[in-house]
Amino acid sequence: VQLVESGGGSVQAGGSLRLSCVASGDTYSTYCMGWFRQAPGKEREGVANIRSDGGTNYANSVKGRFTISQDNAKTTLYLQMNNLKPEDTAMHYCAASRSPCYATGYVLGNFDNWGQGTQVTVSS
Repeated sequence: VQLVESGGGSVQAGGSLRLSCVASGDTYSTYCMGWFRQAPGKEREGVANIRSDGGTNYANSVKGRFTISQDNAKTTLYLQMNNLKPEDTAMHYCAASRSPCYATGYVLGNFDNWGQGTQVTVSS
């Protein structure tokens, strides 16, 4: 599975961005997709994931502000980010796993495919 993210940019605190991740290749073998982010000097962390049945999970830091979704064909993954904060500044990555989300959690090694990332910068 190949993943390509887009939609990053620079916004002021309180603003919104919508990230997209287009998946190609053997998408039928994907059971869990997620968004991760990595700020300079910090480890990559999970932000949200979505199951093949549409169920979602969010990190506490983004609950109520971010929404993960997929199109009906499950070839495009989205992350709607509202009320952005400076601490959301990071490179954002999408990832795909052949394992279900209950098994992957946000463990990086459980995801088989990664995109190249898209930068989100939030100024105060």
